[in-house]
Parts: sequence; C-alpha cells; structure tokens
Amino acid sequence: MAQEDNKTKFPFTNSGDDKTPRKGPKFSIYWIYLIIFAVLVGSTFWKFSPETSATSQQEVFHKMIAQGDVEKLDIIRNKGLVRVYIKSDSIVKPFYESKLKIKLEPAKVKGVPLFQFNITDLKVFDDDLKDFYKENPTVEHIQTYPKDDSDFLGGPIVSTIISMLVIVGLWILLMRKMGGGGPGGGGPGGIFNIGKSKATLFDKGAKVNITFTDVAGLDEAKVEVMEIVDFLKNPKKYTSLGGKIPKGALLIGPPGTGKTLLAKAMAGEAQVPFFSLSGSDFVEMFVGVGASRVRDLFKQAREKAPCIIFIDEIDAIGRARGRNAIMSNDERENTLNQLLVEMDGFGGDTGIIILAATNRPDVLDTALLRPGRFDRQISIDKPDVKGREAIFKVHLMPIKISETLDIYKLAEQTPGFAGADIANVCNEAALIAARKDKLAVDMSDFQDAIDRVIGGLEKKNKIIAPYEKEVIAYHEAGHAICGWFLEHAYPLLKVTIVPRGTAALGYAQYTPKEQYLYNTDQLMDQICMTLGGRAAEQIFFGKISTGASNDLQQITRIAYSMVTAYGMNEKIGNVSFYDPTQEQTFTKPYSEETGKMIDEEVRGIIDEAYQRTLKLLTEKKAEVEILAKELLDKEVLHKSDVEELIGKRPFEEKKILEDIEPDPIGGVPPADIIAPLPIVDDKVPTPKIEN
Repeated sequence: MAQEDNKTKFPFTNSGDDKTPRKGPKFSIYWIYLIIFAVLVGSTFWKFSPETSATSQQEVFHKMIAQGDVEKLDIIRNKGLVRVYIKSDSIVKPFYESKLKIKLEPAKVKGVPLFQFNITDLKVFDDDLKDFYKENPTVEHIQTYPKDDSDFLGGPIVSTIISMLVIVGLWILLMRKMGGGGPGGGGPGGIFNIGKSKATLFDKGAKVNITFTDVAGLDEAKVEVMEIVDFLKNPKKYTSLGGKIPKGALLIGPPGTGKTLLAKAMAGEAQVPFFSLSGSDFVEMFVGVGASRVRDLFKQAREKAPCIIFIDEIDAIGRARGRNAIMSNDERENTLNQLLVEMDGFGGDTGIIILAATNRPDVLDTALLRPGRFDRQISIDKPDVKGREAIFKVHLMPIKISETLDIYKLAEQTPGFAGADIANVCNEAALIAARKDKLAVDMSDFQDAIDRVIGGLEKKNKIIAPYEKEVIAYHEAGHAICGWFLEHAYPLLKVTIVPRGTAALGYAQYTPKEQYLYNTDQLMDQICMTLGGRAAEQIFFGKISTGASNDLQQITRIAYSMVTAYGMNEKIGNVSFYDPTQEQTFTKPYSEETGKMIDEEVRGIIDEAYQRTLKLLTEKKAEVEILAKELLDKEVLHKSDVEELIGKRPFEEKKILEDIEPDPIGGVPPADIIAPLPIVDDKVPTPKIEN
C-alpha cells in the first residue's frame, strides 16, 4: 500500500517492480509564460552582481580595513552601493573562508568584488570613514572610486516599465482564462459572458453519427418527431392545407428509454440548425442569469431560424411555481417565466421548434404544458417484445454473436427492460464471453449477463454457514412451490442459492405475463407467492429469519395500494387517496380514524395471504423438501429440473414471457426492473411485483 501511495505522490519515479516507463510532464504554453515572467523579474530585481559576492555589514567592513585586507572600494552613487575588493594575499585567510563558506583561490578572484553593502547617503559614508581613520591612525587609507552604474536594465525607469508590463501581461492572461480563451474574455463560459447561452449548436454541416436507423423500439415516437423534421424540410407540404406545425414537443418516459437518443437522431437527420442543452445549464449562482440565458438562446435561434431547440431534463427549470412557500425559488421561477414568454409571448417566433425531455412530467408547471407551448406530449414507454427484439439487434451489431443465438428469446426474457438496460446486458455478455476466451457470444453468456445485471456479481466463494445455507434453500423452495401451484402466480424459471450482489444470498427467476391490468385474485396470489419464503421457514424451522425483509417491503406496497389507491377493499370502499399533484404534502387526505382503518385492512389482507400460504406449503411439504435438498446439492435448478422432481405445473400455461426477478435474502433489493402495475407514486405504496 505504501508503494502505491509513493507512486501517487511521485508520478515521475519508477520502482524496481514497475517496468512501465513513466511519462514526464506534458509541455504547455504556460511553461513559456512562467519562464518569461521569471526572466523579467530577475532582470528587474537582480543587479548582476558577481556570483561570489556577498553582503557585509559595515562593522565587518571596518574590521577588514583594520586588518589591511581591502585593496580598493567602488562606490556606485546612483544605486547607493559599495563594492569591496580584497587583496589577493588576504583572501586565503581563515576569516574569509569561514565568511564565504568556500575555499578561494587568489588567481580566480583577483579584481572581483567579494563583498558589497548598501549605503543611504554618500556624505554620511565618507564622514563615517574619516572618523574611523581618525580613531585608527595606523590604518592604511583605502582608495575610493565613486562612479555611476549606467546598465540599461538596472535603471529605475526601465525597472518600473518592466514591472508594469509584467502586471499587465498577467492581467491579460487572467482575463483570457476567465473569458474561456477568447481575446479579452470573449469565449463561452467566461465571467463576462455568464449570461450567454450554453447551448451546443449543430449546424447544417455538423457531423452527427446518430440517425433514426439507430433508434429502435420507438416506432410511434419516431413518427411524431420525424414529422417535425419533415415539416422543417418541406414546410409547404403542411402549410398548403392550412396546418400549423406544433410549437413544441415534450418527450416523456422513464429513464433509459431513449428520449435523448431520439433528440440526437433528430440532430443527425434534420437539415436545420439544432441547439442542444440541459435544463441545468440555465442555473447559476448569480441572480438573473437564467432568464438572461433564455433570452440569449432564443436570440441565437431567431438568427438561425428555422431551427430546433432541445432542452434535456427540463424539469430542472420547469417545476410548478408557487406550490408551497418553503420550496419556492425566485431565480428558477424567473427563468421559467422568461421561457414561457419566449415560447408563446407577444413576440411569437416562427420556425423555432422546442423539443424537451423529462421523466418527471408530474412536477412540470401547467403553463408549460398548455397548447401553444408544448402542443404534443410524446410518451416513450419501455418497449414491448417486438421493440426489445429490435433494440437487441441494434446493440448486437458490433458484437460477434453465435449463430445459435435466439434474439427473440432474449427479448421474451427481458420484459420491462429499457433500451439502456438492454445495452448493458449486451455489453456484459460480451465481457463475460471474452473472460471465458470464447470466439463468439452465445446464449449462456447472455443468461449470465442478465443474472449479473439483475442480481449482481456472483459470489461463489462467499462463506455461508451450513445452517444458513439450509435456511436459504428452504426459503427459495417455498417461493418456487407457491409459484408452481398458485394459478395466478408466476411460475418458476430458475432458482439458485448462489450469493449475488451485496445482499442477495439467493434469488429466483420467474415467468410473469407482460400485462397492464391486474385483478384482486392475481394480486392476492402474488402476495402469497412473495410470502412463500417466510412461510417455509416457519414450517420447517419453527422460527423466522431476516431473509424476508425485501419480501415484506413488496407485499406492503401491494397491500397498501390495493386499499388506498385501487379501491380493492370493501370496508374502505371505492376511494383513492392517491394525490398525483402532491399538493397534500404535509396533511393526509383522510382522517385519523380512516388511517387506523387502512392499517387494519392492510394487516388483514397480509394475514389472510400468510395463512393461505402456510396451508399450501403444509400440503406440499414433501415437494418443498425435495426442491430444498436438490438446491443444497446442485445450488441451481431450472424449470426442467423442477418438472422432473415434482411434475409439471398443474395449470394450463398460455404463452407467457419470461423475466428475471431476483429474490434477495438479506434485505436490499438488487434493482427495480419492471413495474407490472401502473406506477402510482413514491409516496403512495406502488404494487411493483418483485420477488
């Protein structure tokens, strides 16, 4: 560790173990500035005195005269300096050797002033020297040679001019740095251009490598934005019928679905100027900068019209105004007000189309979403099976894949995956295949990659006590049996007790349907399946462990959503306390009595599901033991293995899509990948089905 620290502190040294040659410091133009500055300062303040000269106090000077060692004196009147020349035969005295810290040779220092000191007044110096001679009549008088030193660089006027030039040069350099490199601070990002727009301009001839062919799985959204691009290319096609192009379009969708990628494709396809920036580019520590940058952005856009302006993550400046006093921000609201005026004010612009992207449309101001500003809201959802297949084909182009790879099967196994998730899976599969020294990436590599992305890194060497491993095996077997014998639960695809990630000591893969509506029976079966691990521990060990913490989080979300959001409880009734506008921040939309009733009903739902799960697993106790023992032996079981051990699933299985849903035993879920039910809100428990 110490060796690594030394390498960090001294990057230009090389230890004996490290064979890699160290690179020296890179040459920079600032080295030249530094050298020039050093030369100028040296020429100003260094008086070109001999290298061997040293400063002597006047008392020491008197002692040198008394010893008879001084040969002559040079008095530089214009500089107030006295230079002392020592006799050749006196230089070898120990006094001078100790004074100069070196051994002097008379031949080399003859005629060189070895000492010098400053005087304030020549007359005072002469009077002092005469007094010294009177006090010491035996001392030999020293010849003095008064003169003026007329060296050019040492003159006071020249020194002052050089000093001023150095200061001015440093000031200009500082201004160029603050101004972003332009002369006088004219570059973007400088302190003098802080109110200028930070938008990146892709002009007509700009080279953007992304086109609509690189965007897969977003067919409906592509049609919308391609129409906007087509209008800018052929406006008469639409205006001849009296139509008007939308003033703006808002791309809405979860993270990783391709909103920014679609905008990049527009920049590559459109033959018009394209301004790209993020919402945070308007934000600055100085008051009024955001509004100034909005004005400058639209000023540039008017000069380049027709053009497109793309604002990524517009929720950074587009949040609703005045929702509550505590979270208000005058600077951000001023920026939003300016944006609203520029988009649809008295000075309406033609030929400028605003494109924006966000994954939080619920927090945007209603004035921003009205027709005339963002006329179209283009929803970009997570792709379906066909879209995922198309996305896989795009990301597999640069990868050497096996001829036996079934891309459609990969798409079936990844419902709920966004484009970014699929890209990550493809990259992980290629890395896994390279680690195994394969010539091509096959299906097993993709299966491992999906496990890696969802469950985390496999940790086969993690030391687990035999008793804990047995608990994990029965826990996973309980989940698997519930999924196998409950009609509306997800049947098992694969189960393993190999630890993964930071907290998952075991996990399972299920085969859920890709659906959007869920009834009460389906949700109750999902709760029972999720409770299967806790129930199995209770039945076989007579006590429960902390391994079901993630399971309890999931069933709590589902149960509360059934009662408070979806009206699936008879006692509470057909009411929903979900507040999409989040206006009820500090108060609940129901009374204390109703809140107590909600808690009781949620507990009732969970208790009913738990008793049902206990009954099912008690009846199927033999099957649970078979699966658990096989897991302890093999550590991994697939669907075919389960069929051999306990028979086929008793329900007629329709064609369903396979997905991976980890079941961490330990507390922290690896990731939220799918949300089979509509996403409600972070504050209201959302029935995300994960096991």
